[in-house]
Amino acid sequence: MLNVGDLAPDFSLPDAAMEMVQLSQFQGKKNVVLYFFNKDHTPGGIVEAVEFSDLADAFSQCETVILGVSLDDCLAHDSFIDEQGLSFDLLSDTDVIVSRLYHTVHEWEAQGVVRCGIERSTFVIDKSGVIRHALYHVAPKGHAAEILKLVKQLG
Repeated sequence: MLNVGDLAPDFSLPDAAMEMVQLSQFQGKKNVVLYFFNKDHTPGGIVEAVEFSDLADAFSQCETVILGVSLDDCLAHDSFIDEQGLSFDLLSDTDVIVSRLYHTVHEWEAQGVVRCGIERSTFVIDKSGVIRHALYHVAPKGHAAEILKLVKQLG
């Protein structure tokens, strides 16, 4: 698990428009809320994404960008963004590399097959690239408002 005070592992992932987004591009400029969710178009994924989107302006006023990460591909993200009217980037981690870097992968065996999914988790990363909050196993409802309170404490 990653902890408060750790340097956030850098990465580069494609967004819904298939353009690469690199975490370090925000260093020195913006705080980052990096949240991992299991899947587009699921009840929890919708609730969490819509709540973050509803608060996007408030995050922006705190010089903070929101990045959502799941194992869905770019096309699924593009559809999800359109359907839900989201106002922030969703990144595609189809190779599960970044999710493993952030220790958000949950594996289980079902009928002899090992499956993997994402453990809903959120990281608040300050402008210097340091993890200021690391929350694992979060519930989607009300989570965005909780994260906004933490971001406001960054100053």
